[in-house]
Order: sequence, then structure tokens, then C-alpha cells
Amino acid sequence: MIARLVKDLLKEIGEDPHRDGLLKTPERVERMFEFLTSGYGQRVEDVLNEAIFREHYDEIVLVKDIDFYSLCEHHLLPFFGKCHVGYLPDGKIVGLSKLVRLVEMYSRRLQVQERLTCEIADAILKALQPRGVAVIIEAYHLCMMMRGVEKQNSRAITSSMHGLFRDRLETRTEFMQLIQPRNT
Repeated sequence: MIARLVKDLLKEIGEDPHRDGLLKTPERVERMFEFLTSGYGQRVEDVLNEAIFREHYDEIVLVKDIDFYSLCEHHLLPFFGKCHVGYLPDGKIVGLSKLVRLVEMYSRRLQVQERLTCEIADAILKALQPRGVAVIIEAYHLCMMMRGVEKQNSRAITSSMHGLFRDRLETRTEFMQLIQPRNT
């Protein structure tokens, strides 16, 4: 279905979908969209896959610099960057790789950065009921770089803070310090 639409799109922009370089483009684009939107076929429960454990750890758990790629729902152009995910456990922890997989699941949908940030935080809140959750996303948007304002170095930063990360300045400050790049 997508391949047929891409073939029609190529015709509409003045291309010949039968020329050598474009012959297999519709099928490649269809496979690309299946991959880039594969998050629609996943659920939080499946991603966490019974990797929630009882543990009495009470300090910040943080996975930072999680690379992600997503598609802007307004222009179907990529936006990409880094996601930082932290939480303060309240008797339950989750496998660290599952935090990365949550970012991946939600980023593999048509998105706006603001919603992506909140969906990740909300999923962790619901699954773990922690004392706090913090998610920050820093991203570059090709819809701002390639078209529109055409600004190459503009980076969008969004956050979703809950519990102690929202209510306690010291906890928020510790999280912000932990996600800062380190000089090595």
C-alpha cells in the first residue's frame, strides 16, 4: 500500500518512478516506514517484559545519552538527539536496558518532542510508582534545519519532571548535574 502511494508521490513531484534509480524506491520507502513506525506495534508491558524487581535502592537511577531517532508528525522529517531518563525508586527497579527500550518504542512513532518526553516519563511512573521521574530530551529537528527557518545549530530541549524531581530543588539539581557532559 505505502509503495503504491510512494510511486504516485514520485509521479506528482515530476519524477519517473520507472527510471533505474527509482525502480525499487517505493518498496524501500515502505520498509523504511515500517521500521521507523514500529513503536505502534509495541506495548509498555511487552517492552518491560517482567523486568521489574523488588529492591530497596533509594538513590537516583539514571541512564543518560540515549541516542534516538523519531519522525516529526507535522512534516514526516526526522528529529534526533539524546534522551536522559532518571527515577528515584520506591521499592521497585527496572532493568536498565528497559529504559532504553521505552525510549526506542515511543520514538518509533510519529511524534512531537514534547509528547515523546511525557510518554516516556508517564510509562515509568505507571510501571514503577517511583518517588520521582525525570526525562530530558535534547534534539535536532530536520524540519527546522532543512526547511522553514533553516537553522542548523538550534537544539530543542524538553523535560518532564515528577515527584521529588519536581518538588525538591536539590533532587532536580543533582539530576541536572549528573546529565552534564564530563570532560575526559
